[in-house]
Amino acid sequence: MKLYYSPGACSLAPHILLQESKAKYTLEKVDLKTKITEKGEDFKKINPKGYVPTLQLDNGEVLTEGPAIMQYIADQAPTSKLAPAAGTMARYRLQEWLNFITSEIHKGFSPLFNPAVPDAYKTMVKENLGKRFDYLSDKLTKNNFLMGNDFTAPDAYLYTTLTWSGYVGIDLNRWPSLQAFVKRVGDRPAVKAAHTAEKSK
Repeated sequence: MKLYYSPGACSLAPHILLQESKAKYTLEKVDLKTKITEKGEDFKKINPKGYVPTLQLDNGEVLTEGPAIMQYIADQAPTSKLAPAAGTMARYRLQEWLNFITSEIHKGFSPLFNPAVPDAYKTMVKENLGKRFDYLSDKLTKNNFLMGNDFTAPDAYLYTTLTWSGYVGIDLNRWPSLQAFVKRVGDRPAVKAAHTAEKSK
């Protein structure tokens, strides 16, 4: 497998899962402004949507969208327990978390990275994210991870998005359980390895 990624982007989440699952994979960095890969390829020919993560499978197929990619990676290594078995209620709970993070957290951050967005609107966006953080904080006060006490795919995704907080002026000190979660996940060997790999390229 080959993961197309951009440092600091949401592609870190599936990268973490590739490390956690001990999968065989390669990385290729993408310049999201020029849409050119580090090998000089036109990224839009690989993924016409033009954004990461994008996973090229060994058979040549290309899979896009983080939640789909993360579930695919997890399913290739069932013993890693990164996702419950398909068809179980626990799997639907995992999909529930992935959808929540995608729509309410990940997309919630998007306006904060856009310099053209007025400050007044950014303040509203931060307030909205704060409400979502309140919900997450309550869940993570009771459990180490989103699905209980075992690390699963949504944890990699939530960790990735929460690490953006400092870049956009959101202080996680208000949510000690979220701070503890970020440290807990960040200390995992697979997470450290993913960060190191992305910084070295």
